[in-house]
Amino acid sequence: MPLSITSTFAFSTAAPTDCLLQFEVAEYAGQRIISAATEFSSLTGVSRLNAEDGIGERVWLRADGPVTASHTAQVEITRPAPVWDRLSAVPPHALPEDAVKYLFDSRYCPAGRFGGYVDEEFPDSAAPEQGGIRIDAIRRWIAEHFTYTPGASGPETTGADSFIDRAGVCRDYAHVLVMLARASAIPARYVSCYGPAVTPQDFHAVAEVYLADSSGAEGGCGAWHLVDATGMATARDIAVIGVGRDAADVSFLTSFGPSDFQSSAVDVQRV
Repeated sequence: MPLSITSTFAFSTAAPTDCLLQFEVAEYAGQRIISAATEFSSLTGVSRLNAEDGIGERVWLRADGPVTASHTAQVEITRPAPVWDRLSAVPPHALPEDAVKYLFDSRYCPAGRFGGYVDEEFPDSAAPEQGGIRIDAIRRWIAEHFTYTPGASGPETTGADSFIDRAGVCRDYAHVLVMLARASAIPARYVSCYGPAVTPQDFHAVAEVYLADSSGAEGGCGAWHLVDATGMATARDIAVIGVGRDAADVSFLTSFGPSDFQSSAVDVQRV
C-alpha cells in the first residue's frame, strides 16, 4: 500500500544550540521509499548519522533562532500482518546479539517489576511456542483497559506510571506493551512511525517484538513484528521512522539546550 506523507514542525532557540532530529521515513524491511525530500530553514550546520540499529538517520542541526523542518515522502508498504498464533518466543540464550539489549529495563520501561504480573494475568500463554499469543493478549489487554487521553501523560511518564493510570497517548501505549513483552522474556523495542489512520494526525508510536515463525515459513529464524496497542495502525500501513529502547532513543526533536517548540503538522494519506 503506497502512502503519501508530509510532516512539518517549527521551533526556536535563543542562542546557537545543537539539536538532534529524527523524523524522516527510514529504509526498512517491508517498506520501500519511492521518493523523499527534507528541507530545513535558518541553519548554521547540518550533518547526518545512522540511527539506532542502523534503521533510519538522525540529523544534527546547529540551530540559532527560528527553525522549520519539513519532510515529504511516498512509501510503498509491503509487509504482511503478523499471524500471532504462528509466532513463538525465541529462548533468550538463542537470541541474536542485537536483540538481547531489548530484554532489559530502559528509562521508560521498567520491565523487571512486571515479571510476576504477566505470568498471573496471561497464564494461558506461558509456553515459548505461544509467544505470539502472549503478545496479542497483551495488545488486547491494553486496548481493553486503557483510555486514549491526550494530556494524561508528559515527557517523564514511564510505562509503570501509565500502567497505574490506565490512560495516555500512543507513546504510553507503546511503552506499556514494550514493558510487558520484556517482562515475558520477549525482546521488544519502541518504534516511531507514520500511519494514515492515526487520529488526530501526528507522529505515531508503536511497539516491535522479536519472535520466530513456528511453522517454519521464515526458515526457523526470528524477525521483528510491529504491533500497535492503540489499534490505529497495522503492520500493513505503518511507515517506520526509527526504533529504540523507548521514546528517549527516537524522539523527533532532542534539543541540547533551551528551545521553544512552536508547532507541528502531519498528514498521511493512502495513495
